[in-house]
Formats: sequence, structure tokens, C-alpha cells
Amino acid sequence: MNHNPLILIVEDDASICNFIAAVLSANQYHLIKAETGKTAVSLAASHCPDLILLDLGLPDMDGIDVLKSLREWSGIPIIIVSARGHEREKVEALDLGADDYITKPFGTSELLARIRTALRHSQKPFTGASRRDRISLGELEIDIEKRLVTMKGREVHLTPIEYRIILLLSQNMGKVLTYDNIIREIWGPYTNEIQTLRVNMANIRRKLEENPAEPKYIVTEVGVGYRMVEEV
Repeated sequence: MNHNPLILIVEDDASICNFIAAVLSANQYHLIKAETGKTAVSLAASHCPDLILLDLGLPDMDGIDVLKSLREWSGIPIIIVSARGHEREKVEALDLGADDYITKPFGTSELLARIRTALRHSQKPFTGASRRDRISLGELEIDIEKRLVTMKGREVHLTPIEYRIILLLSQNMGKVLTYDNIIREIWGPYTNEIQTLRVNMANIRRKLEENPAEPKYIVTEVGVGYRMVEEV
């Protein structure tokens, strides 16, 4: 795989958080952690995790409100991991957009299976996105199912955000995507990440282009945004 999935653990109980982190690390997942709802929303916007494990009993706000906030702009798979086991609370969370609900205590095998299922079923909400499983452009190839990007047959190692940017542009090949459109799709509507976008694009070009100063695959429409060309 091009990169192992990045999971955001939202849990204020250090012992539980460390236990989950140990299990996920042992299974090759990348991790970031948040102890509060506010931090969780911020990390979700800035890091674009592949999946979120969300506790409901957070110190600054209820996890349900975190779920509502995230679902206003993001389709990231969210699994509730909570001690609240009443059917009413499960139904509320699922109706509000949670992908799954695990009641504490839980087994590690169950947790890992739920994560695999949520990742497998997840569909990232790209504007105008193609449903193709493989995208080829010159010597660049993107295997969406495997999350693998290759150039001249060699794997290109990308960060999760770099991969998301390339996939978004490739699924809108030939179209100019404005800076605001890319930022909204990658980081959410309540952020201003133009400098971060430019830094990521510079890194992408160093990894894809023979001459990053004269890119062949992703061109800049000055003052507007970026476009992945339809042929090279």
C-alpha cells in the first residue's frame, strides 16, 4: 500500500487510549490522538485521517456534538467507541452519521474487524469523482483500491494529504480546481490552508516531476488553482 491508514483516536482516558494505540500500532496503522472534542475537530481538519475512533464522554463537549460538527463537512469514517450501551444512544449516533458503534469493553479482534470494514466501505467525497479503480497518465499510475501511486513502475511514497490531493486532481483530470475548492475538499470548509496547500504541492511535484519547475502532470493556473493534465 502507498501508505498505511491514519487513524485519529479521540479518547480522554489515557489507559484506554494507550491500549487502543498499542493495538493499532501493532497492526501497522498510523495514529494521532486527541483528548478533547475541540482538538479532535481541529486534527480531523488538518490531518485528514482515514478513520476516527470517537469516544462520547469527552471533557469539553459531548462526543455526539463532535460527530455533528464533523458530519457538517466530512465523510471520514467514524466509529463510536463508548461505554454508553443503550440502544437509544446507538441509534442517535448512527442516525447522525456514525459508521459503526462499539461498546466498551471490547475485544481487540472485534475492534480491528470493525476498522477494516469501515475503511473498506468508505468512499471519500470528492467533487465530480470518477469511480474508476485505476487511473493512468503517461508514466503515472494510481491504483485507488490499493492506495498505490507509481511513477515509471516505482512506488511513490506520499503522505496521506499528498495522496488525497493527487487523487482529487486525478479524478477531475483536465478540470481546473480552485485553491478554495481543493482546500474545502481536503481540509474542510472552515480552514484557510493556502500556504499548506502550496507546500504540499511543492512536495508532490518533487516526487512526481522530472523537473518540478516545469511540471508536466499537475500545472498551475496562476491565481486560480491547479489542474492535472489529460495527457502528457
